[in-house]
Amino acid sequence: MNKAITDGIVFMPPPFAGGLDVWSKEDGTPGSATYDGDPNAALVPSDADFGGCVELIKTTGTQKLRYMGETPVFPGCYLRVTARLKAVAGNLPAVRIAAWAGGAGSAHVTGLDETGPSVSLTSYGEVVEVSAIIGTANRTGVNMPWTPEVLYAHVGLDLTGPNGGSIRIDDLVVEDITSAFLRDMMDWVDVRDFGAVGDGLADDAAAFNAADDAAAGRAVLVPEGTYYLGSTLTIDNPIRFVGTVTMPDDKRLSLKKNFDLPTYIEAFGNEVVAFKKAIQSLFNFNDHDSLDMGGRKIDLTEPIDIKAAVDNQDSFLIRRVIRNGQFQASTSSAWDDTTVTSQASYDPGNSKTLTGVSNVANIEVGSLVTGAGVGREVYVKSRNIGAQTVTLSKSLYGAAGTQNFTFTRFKYMLDFSGMVNMDKFVFSDIEFQCSSKASAIMLPQDGLNFHIRDCFITSPKDRGITSIGGACQGMQLDRCQFLSKEGSEDVQDRTTIAVNINSNDAKIRDCRAVRFLHFLVLGGSNYIIQANHWFQGDSVNQGLRSAGIVFTSVNVSSTLNANYVDNSFIEWTNEHDATPDYNSGYSFGALSVQNNIFFSTNAASWFSFFVIKPFGAGHFIHGLTVTGNMFKTVNGAIDRVENVDESYAGFDYGRFRNIQFHSNTYNGVNQMTVSPVMLQFDQATAASTWTLNFGDYMPFGGRIRNVESVVAENSIDTSGGGKLWSMPYVRVERGATQQEVDLEWESACTGRVQVTGRVDNPN
Repeated sequence: MNKAITDGIVFMPPPFAGGLDVWSKEDGTPGSATYDGDPNAALVPSDADFGGCVELIKTTGTQKLRYMGETPVFPGCYLRVTARLKAVAGNLPAVRIAAWAGGAGSAHVTGLDETGPSVSLTSYGEVVEVSAIIGTANRTGVNMPWTPEVLYAHVGLDLTGPNGGSIRIDDLVVEDITSAFLRDMMDWVDVRDFGAVGDGLADDAAAFNAADDAAAGRAVLVPEGTYYLGSTLTIDNPIRFVGTVTMPDDKRLSLKKNFDLPTYIEAFGNEVVAFKKAIQSLFNFNDHDSLDMGGRKIDLTEPIDIKAAVDNQDSFLIRRVIRNGQFQASTSSAWDDTTVTSQASYDPGNSKTLTGVSNVANIEVGSLVTGAGVGREVYVKSRNIGAQTVTLSKSLYGAAGTQNFTFTRFKYMLDFSGMVNMDKFVFSDIEFQCSSKASAIMLPQDGLNFHIRDCFITSPKDRGITSIGGACQGMQLDRCQFLSKEGSEDVQDRTTIAVNINSNDAKIRDCRAVRFLHFLVLGGSNYIIQANHWFQGDSVNQGLRSAGIVFTSVNVSSTLNANYVDNSFIEWTNEHDATPDYNSGYSFGALSVQNNIFFSTNAASWFSFFVIKPFGAGHFIHGLTVTGNMFKTVNGAIDRVENVDESYAGFDYGRFRNIQFHSNTYNGVNQMTVSPVMLQFDQATAASTWTLNFGDYMPFGGRIRNVESVVAENSIDTSGGGKLWSMPYVRVERGATQQEVDLEWESACTGRVQVTGRVDNPN
């Protein structure tokens, strides 16, 4: 409030010369007794000091004089009431400014100071001035600090002390002196001027609202103090915090013009509380789609439960962004994993449910499930305590029956697991400094298009990003860095995983991951994995290497293009299949691996860059493209670049179809893998059947199932020296390994042929 707002409002009472019928002997309220006709009151028309004035004879202990008109009292406005008077005869009393506080409906607002400082008269004829200031803030110099409930005052004075004296009183003066506290053209309003107390106890929400209403584009100032806000509050104007605020957990503060984390930190004086309150506002108001952390770092000693912070909803489908900041985990036992072992039963016919789960109440949503027949990265999506069931993120390949399962709950800096459904949530330019104490992000139970871009996840204790359900559908990871805490560990001793994804359609682009056990565990399909670099080596000569990317579905319909696969391999399994044996439908297929760099150093000769591991019998490959890649090893050659891990089952090689494995380059690889492959064969001894061996070239140790062409180089000569003009025919899948081709001629002959064979049927 500034003086300009009150210009034109009359605060001054009328002069006494206008009549004493508006001057009350009581509180000034309507109907109270006046000094009009009172024998102890008289108008003096021409006093030497005052001109016109009133003379009163003091007759009661506290003799009141109040103007019966209503002097308006506005929030942010400061009024000074002044009286000049002198004693002329009799006893010498004391005098003080006084006023009656009126509220809505002409009610008296009680419990307030309604008198100013008292001044004693000490001599006759001496002019004494008394004054007091009325205002709606408890500022230094305000004698009567009133609350916003006060709308007007009956101003005046009190005479106290001995009776019998005669006092002359000049006309009362009421001035707007707001400028003495607040300069006239200020660009802010102070919440104290609207009744805010700032003691941490009184509810100042109404004062904040009133200040915001009066600001009209100017800033709202929250001065030093602690202001309790007991209700949800929206501030439409800019706001500046010198003091801090406190609120109940379920009440929200929306700062429309200052929606950024630094302002919330100033408001609440605590980084974690500020972030929670900002998140609360981000999810509950439509004024902003993003929270700018302003480059601030938040030290966390425990996980932030996003559902608990938001408090009033578990589903949110509108785009929201958190950007430009850092979270750092500090030492605390709150990061310790919790582990529960429970007996449960599994039926492949109900493939994502454990039943009869003992101790189910102690199993936390988001726990990693391990046990016999459980694949990698299977999590508890939800639980039903009454029914003793647990819903899983993925199926189990070999856990039929009843057994003990272990449920391990990692602790995440930002934990969205309580959110049932979220769409279009974005992290941008955020560093998650896990400090080997915490994991980074646990996704909601379901949702679409979670996007993490230009972020660093550094030294996660167990996991970087974990999906416990379907919130990874359409997930995007762009230009992110995943830096493991296990850089000094040998590969076989590592346990951390950067990312797991359960659902389809994820895009992982331009990311870098260093020395995790796995970079990606992918349980869905339709992935685009492009221009990433993952490195998983160690210093052990001919040491183990782990999978950088693990596909756990047979028909992945995905592409890996222009990645740098560094000291790791691609693994393809069906470990999340409740019935892993092939019966019908799709088997391993629909994968394109093109234009990647595959590099390894100090690897054992049996290491391979591409490994398929069937978890059930009868599977085969139908649709695989491996072209344009560069395979290179140093400090030790490897036997071949691809392999089948038959720990659980092998392939049905007679059903291979549509495999393109060619146009790659090989350095430090003993045997190239090519299909279709053109090989040159020389027959020096005349024979009608030429046996041609394609075995070492066939991908995954497969059969030679087709011959595309046979071309003779130079003449085919008979044993008698003549030339053979007839064409041969071929018999495929010959020999013990079915990797040979018999070339059948009309008669015994010698010569050279170029034969193109392949491991599959082309369609």
